[in-house]
Amino acid sequence: MKTTFKIVLWSLISITVALVGYTCYAGFKVDPQIPATEVRFHQVLDITFYWGYALFGTAVLSAIIAFFFNIISKPAGLGKTLLSFGVVAAIVGTSVGLVLSKDVLFVPNSAGGLFSDPFELRISEIGLYLTYIVAAIALLVVFFDMVSGLVRRFVK
Repeated sequence: MKTTFKIVLWSLISITVALVGYTCYAGFKVDPQIPATEVRFHQVLDITFYWGYALFGTAVLSAIIAFFFNIISKPAGLGKTLLSFGVVAAIVGTSVGLVLSKDVLFVPNSAGGLFSDPFELRISEIGLYLTYIVAAIALLVVFFDMVSGLVRRFVK
């Protein structure tokens, strides 16, 4: 089973790298004088975005299934599972709270207009705050892991 998962993982990574590479290649071929090349580039870009959405949806679905599978298979570890769920809910709640506590700022777009849909702007801002919070937590974990490794090395 572990080998099967590795094969699936490397297949998904290969498809992703191929799509990103082809999108970059198609983007360099866009000629403003020939509208067909721009249309082809946007079609390739759409395929790449749909692939990203499919990967994201699969990851969310897998996380939910793994959560329930873990609860069913190891009821003794339910406390740790619920603690992890609580931490994730707190991080998401913090980012939502930060976004909803301030006014929506309209963002200029490249066409000279504004992105003015408050729902879309808030969703994207929530995603940004989540990214910042998780990145800060990851940096802290790496830092504390490095420090604890140094302390263990000198204590022994």
